[in-house]
Amino acid sequence: MATQHLTDVRFAEFSLHPALLKALVAVGFSHCTPIQAVSLPLMLSGKDVAGQAQTGTGKTAAFLLATMDRLLMSHSPVGRKRNQPRALILSPTRELAIQIHRDAIELGQYTPLSLALVYGGVDYERQRGMLEDGVDILIGTPGRLIDYYKQGVFDLKAIEVAVLDEADRMFDLGFIRDIRYLLRRMPKPERRLNMLFSATLSLRVTELAYEHMNNPEIVRINPERVAADNVSHVLYHLGTQEKIPLLLGLLKRIDPTRTIVFVNTKRSAEKVWAYLEGNGFHAAMLSGDVPQRKRQTLMAQFARGDVPILVATDLAARGLHITDVSHIFNFDLPQNGEDYVHRIGRTARAGASGDAVSFACEEYVYSLMDIEAFIGHKLPVASITDDLLITPKPPAGLKRYQTVVRRPKSRTSQKKRTRGHKTRAQYRAR
Repeated sequence: MATQHLTDVRFAEFSLHPALLKALVAVGFSHCTPIQAVSLPLMLSGKDVAGQAQTGTGKTAAFLLATMDRLLMSHSPVGRKRNQPRALILSPTRELAIQIHRDAIELGQYTPLSLALVYGGVDYERQRGMLEDGVDILIGTPGRLIDYYKQGVFDLKAIEVAVLDEADRMFDLGFIRDIRYLLRRMPKPERRLNMLFSATLSLRVTELAYEHMNNPEIVRINPERVAADNVSHVLYHLGTQEKIPLLLGLLKRIDPTRTIVFVNTKRSAEKVWAYLEGNGFHAAMLSGDVPQRKRQTLMAQFARGDVPILVATDLAARGLHITDVSHIFNFDLPQNGEDYVHRIGRTARAGASGDAVSFACEEYVYSLMDIEAFIGHKLPVASITDDLLITPKPPAGLKRYQTVVRRPKSRTSQKKRTRGHKTRAQYRAR
């Protein structure tokens, strides 16, 4: 693993609880990333933090360490009930919530703190049972959390730590009213530690921070470089009909082992997946309507390398920490700069390098100016040569993409359907 993304600051320099220091040694973490080095001292001293840093730079570990240290260093509130969690960590997506929970298990392995993970789509009764049994740190997505809260399964009166991860995505997905609903039912901001982290800190996010946090410190790490430096960008201008031939040609050259192809719609995902499978590239497809259990299975297969290519909508663009993703393809150019940054953030994680390849067709090229303005530089343009274009074989499941021509029904068949049925006028005449 590359180490140029680390600072000279060691975790051992902080006054972290011994159980957390032991866990850091066990997982091989010794030095802080820039966002950890700046934000951890503030949070460990009890100050609220709204932090911005490039994706994949350790924000999750920063707020988990601060949360656990706060709970370990203080006693549980007097009179706290079993169904009252001490910390709440909110995530915009199921995948990100699962990843946070996985990291929390590692960092909290030597602590007595109990964890619970709550998200929609699976295990309704089991998750409800975990909350009723009692939990210290509750990690989840807003929808199901509010569902359980309104049923009285748990309450938020004993919250000591509140964490909001990927706050800008909460706005994008329409969760902001749900977030405010939960925050307003916690103790007042000055009675808890509040943390907000995101790859981007827009004006609406900072307004949320000042409304529901206690005079937060704003921490920005390299805000002028919203995209990681170790990502190589390249852009191809092409027609829509050339996108599949070029994708196949580029994939043949790189011989993919762990590659994500991003598209804007489920229909586009199905088309790309079908052509990949039909042309000898084993792929999985991830979109919003894939059932949660299948989604987790697909992600596990991709993380292990069993499936070399993942075709995904922007559902997969946030919060997924999969190591060694070498290439990101924007088959459909994203429709804003923030989505571009989050997509390419799936590669070049933890100091590694990666490649981001984008296709600018006539349908989505209009968003190119916004993307380049957001990242602060032009995307280098490459020319398309004949040897890069592969004539595709038919897609797998071809019938799904053929136009079904329905013959008009004959007058005879229409008469058969109406035979024996009286019209409304005939009934009235009776």
